[in-house]
Amino acid sequence: MENKREVGGRAEAYACEYLARQGMEILERNYRNRYGEVDLIGRQDGYLVFVEVKYRSSLDKGLPQEAVGLKKQRRICAVADFYRAMHGVPLSAPIRYDVVAVSQGKVDWIRNAFPHRERRGW
Repeated sequence: MENKREVGGRAEAYACEYLARQGMEILERNYRNRYGEVDLIGRQDGYLVFVEVKYRSSLDKGLPQEAVGLKKQRRICAVADFYRAMHGVPLSAPIRYDVVAVSQGKVDWIRNAFPHRERRGW
């Protein structure tokens, strides 16, 4: 039996290949810093894109993208802020937060899935 990490890793690899075929340049996979982790960081159409990948083997517990709640969004934004600071990306540079939901052999790419969220209120 496979563990969640292996299954999630395969879903992330699948999402990475899918996004690359759609024209996204993948810059980082499983990027981690003191604020947390983001699955993929890419560049597309002038945007720096932070991507969360969610997988569900069935829809019994809801859609995969529903698992990216407010707390997770704030964490991803904090990771993004730190990444931008460490890589000299200006605050004025266009960024977006995408979610790739993988379920039952289907990929749902949600561009601009949520706005930038401040870390306050964790």
